[in-house]
Amino acid sequence: MKDFVNIKLSLKNLDTYYIRKSILVGLSKYLGDFNGTMLDIGCGKMPYRDYILENSKISKYVGLDIETALIYDKKVKPDCTWDGVTMPFDDESFDCAFGTEVLEHCAEPEVVLSEVYRILKPGGIFFFTVPFLWNLHEVPNDEYRYTPFSLERHLNKCGFLNVSIIATGGWHASMAQMMGLWVRRSPLSSNKRKILSYFLKPMIKYLIKLDNPETVKFIEGQMITGLYGHVRK
Repeated sequence: MKDFVNIKLSLKNLDTYYIRKSILVGLSKYLGDFNGTMLDIGCGKMPYRDYILENSKISKYVGLDIETALIYDKKVKPDCTWDGVTMPFDDESFDCAFGTEVLEHCAEPEVVLSEVYRILKPGGIFFFTVPFLWNLHEVPNDEYRYTPFSLERHLNKCGFLNVSIIATGGWHASMAQMMGLWVRRSPLSSNKRKILSYFLKPMIKYLIKLDNPETVKFIEGQMITGLYGHVRK
């Protein structure tokens, strides 16, 4: 899954480059905390499995997806499926769990988060990412765009403590991401898309360089690209 963990900016990935880079940055930040058993929630084609296994102390990795999930890769199947209500695992079965870009698809997020809490061992870690500035996708199963305040409230109500939520990008990255989404996904002819991508790539690269997500504060008027976070049971 090189386009997820070995990411280089190109004319063809101006829409996905920043979000994938941001997820990798957030994930890498907490790799040292991962150990034992890991549950990948909404795993899809499990693009981060090898990266996590090779760079953390995870000894067992389990991919879980909803029974009706989209098939991204016919060669990659989840280890387990669930009905969206009860995960097929005993209480306190996993040391760690993570879900990248999945909570926005959950119609009842607290049902999912409560299940994550249940299957984690005491002290267990849950890492997550959610988009904020992103086009409608997997419609009609695109439910939410979370603010850090709503996300923290949902996590607290499900029992999680020590909630840490960080922006994946601020104003400059938001503009870069919007440019990338527009030029790669809006209705344009192939020639226009090619030409505009060529001219916008340097600007997108420059805006990303200007951005410093670590300094983003969740105050009035702030723009964000998305969020990643880390909580403990």
